Amino acid sequence: MSDAEEGSWLDDEAGRLVRPYTVSNGRTRPSSHFDLLTLVMATGTRPQTYLGPDYDQVLALCGAPVSVAEVAAHLRLPAVITKVLLSDLVTHQALTTRAPRAVEAASPTDRNLLEAVLHGLRKRL
Repeated sequence: MSDAEEGSWLDDEAGRLVRPYTVSNGRTRPSSHFDLLTLVMATGTRPQTYLGPDYDQVLALCGAPVSVAEVAAHLRLPAVITKVLLSDLVTHQALTTRAPRAVEAASPTDRNLLEAVLHGLRKRL
């Protein structure tokens, strides 16, 4: 989006001129399931119909894998509205998703883990 187009959506004092729920046409439930840590990435395919400037911003942010939470923060929109936008783009095959990888729980007494933490702390001090 160009600076001129961006300026028409934002006001220095008032902030965003379009209410968040207007962006999603009043929808609050995405058609796809997203966790805040779900990674999304643009596929390079553009939607056949123009969806709006917010969708263009989302696609610009998703050139590399990015979490749903990061997209919401950059757009300055509530996460639920961001998820609706993302699900629309997934439906149009403009985005792919990947669930966050499960982190293996390490034992709090694991010697390797404790040594790695100690090493990291020493580097910081």
